[in-house]
Amino acid sequence: MKKKVTSLVLVVLLILSSFSFVFAQDAETTKITIIHTNDTHARLVGTSTEIGFAKIATLIKEAKAANPNTLVLDAGDTLHGMPIVNISKGENAVKVLEAAGYDCMTIGNHDFNYGQERLLELKNISKVEMVSANVLNEKGESLFTPYVIKEIDGVKVGIFGLTTPETAYKTSPKNVEGLTFADPIEISKKMVEELKDKTDVIIALVHIGLDESSVVTSKEIAENVGGIDVIIDGHSHTLLEKGLLINDTLIAQTGQYDQNLGYVDIEVKNGEVVGKTARLLAAADAANIAADSDLTKTIEDINETNKPIFDQVIAKTDVYLDGLRENVRTKETNLGNLSADAVRSASGADVAFVNGGGIRVDIQPGDITKGRVAELFPFGNTVQVKKISGEDLLGMLELSVSGYPAAQGAFLQVSGISFVFDPSKPANSRVVEANVGDKLLDKTAEYTVAINDFMAIGGDGYEMLAKYPVAAEFGTYEEIFADYLNSNGTKSSDVSGRITVKETVAEEPAPVEPTEPVPAPTPVPVPVEPAPAPASEVTYIVVSGDVLWKIAEKYNTTWETLAKYNNLANPHLIFPDQVIKVPGK
Repeated sequence: MKKKVTSLVLVVLLILSSFSFVFAQDAETTKITIIHTNDTHARLVGTSTEIGFAKIATLIKEAKAANPNTLVLDAGDTLHGMPIVNISKGENAVKVLEAAGYDCMTIGNHDFNYGQERLLELKNISKVEMVSANVLNEKGESLFTPYVIKEIDGVKVGIFGLTTPETAYKTSPKNVEGLTFADPIEISKKMVEELKDKTDVIIALVHIGLDESSVVTSKEIAENVGGIDVIIDGHSHTLLEKGLLINDTLIAQTGQYDQNLGYVDIEVKNGEVVGKTARLLAAADAANIAADSDLTKTIEDINETNKPIFDQVIAKTDVYLDGLRENVRTKETNLGNLSADAVRSASGADVAFVNGGGIRVDIQPGDITKGRVAELFPFGNTVQVKKISGEDLLGMLELSVSGYPAAQGAFLQVSGISFVFDPSKPANSRVVEANVGDKLLDKTAEYTVAINDFMAIGGDGYEMLAKYPVAAEFGTYEEIFADYLNSNGTKSSDVSGRITVKETVAEEPAPVEPTEPVPAPTPVPVPVEPAPAPASEVTYIVVSGDVLWKIAEKYNTTWETLAKYNNLANPHLIFPDQVIKVPGK
């Protein structure tokens, strides 16, 4: 009997303690902060428009001091893009993520740019967990950890990763041989089923994006898969200032290139998510943030280690390779030809273009170092291939020469195509002949063109390209150029008439029929005003960036007049410190 009474007391105490536990939990809300980045493309060092990881490290420390329940996540396309990282095949980016305090990252298509074997090496040396559930090997096994569970102040947070199926063609196909990118929606359903009884919060860390032309979007995942609390997204470079709420799933994305740092705040009560908000901190708002000294030292060490590598000779040239700004933006040059040939060789496209604004230096005869090639193409632009109409291909050529003779970044250096244009004609009707290979350009045909990812989304005014899907994607311009130099040297890069300016020939006046002489009228004397003294000739010294038409405009004359007066063999080619004489009026 005593035993039964004792048991009854224990039951009552257990019930009461359960109630008190519930009341205690009900009274407390756990706030979890997620700091996130996406599509940084190896932009480690800050600029006026990019925060940079030294400041991001400071912001992470401040967030953790304010709320120890802070997770730091990255949504991919992180390990490749800029020479500071490319030269280490991604390892320098891993070092910076570790030093900044990141917990997890997912895998973007460009993270495969060094090949899957190298990516697995980076995974094995990284303290930052790499998660992706839909990248499968030939046996159907996950190549990466599908998910992790983090316990934060008693709250269990499940984080699973996804990689865009577009990776199959948005990196070089050889980088993903034997791999399958399973349906993100179906994999998400499996992940939620796996995690729902093990966790209180489910986060999808994905490189999927919101671009409607994509195979699948994060919006579609949110619409078709219940149970995901937050999607930390990447791939489409979409800027979501306050996130995007689809059903009960909050999608967050920061844009690109660490121009913004993302914050998501989640409130959890009694094991349920009761609130979630998203916000961004822009680079301008981080202008006065102090750079973290430890992370700054890490980047300084990386630069010191990189220096001897950048000094390595990768090729030689016996000829001067012309990359001068005023030349690559107005005419065919041998460096422009070499660059475009490298892009066409790597991509296999019918036609390859390099915009003049993307070529930043010239190369003197002699050794060519990795560092010089990195200076040549410093922006980390990748090569993309699109299949476009012949009409739009012709439109690209017209845009290229629309500003001629003014220098413009949109002027194209070309491979696989040649054309003739007449600058005397109005813009958009200047191309008088164009050949793809050895055949006339057919406006009704389709052609594959290789361009950089900046032009592919309409950059430099090439808006006609934005409507076409990406058919294939390769490495960065500086990598492809360096590989081509190693294999081919500088042969066949001579200026050979790929771009020809049609000379305008003045028409001879029509012959005048002889007429009967007419008697001259008797002259009437008219008082003559004394003529003003002619203005004296002006001497102008050319500075960098000058073009003849600008100088002519300054002195209220025409570039044709200046060309004739100065006996210029090529009026579109003038140099700094050259003397241009302006005739008096």
